[in-house]
Amino acid sequence: MPKSKVRKKPEAALRPSAAVPQRVLAPSPSWYPIVMGVVLVVGLAYMVVYYLTSSGSDPHIPVMADLGAWNFAVGFGIMLLGLVMVVRCR
Repeated sequence: MPKSKVRKKPEAALRPSAAVPQRVLAPSPSWYPIVMGVVLVVGLAYMVVYYLTSSGSDPHIPVMADLGAWNFAVGFGIMLLGLVMVVRCR
């Protein structure tokens, strides 16, 4: 039985990494995870303080009393900022 011909591959297919430059991302600074954790804890603490002070008839924190239900948006917004920091951490 005759042997089949071997086809040569084009050079561009042999080296795809040479055609597309790779972007190397630098690692996060050492303070970044600390700030990230603090932001998450502050958001959680804000929500806990709101729940504890809103349960009584007279809220003890005037700013939280003025915001009313918007305290949920503030607390979750702070925690969302922490979540964005978690995703961007390397």
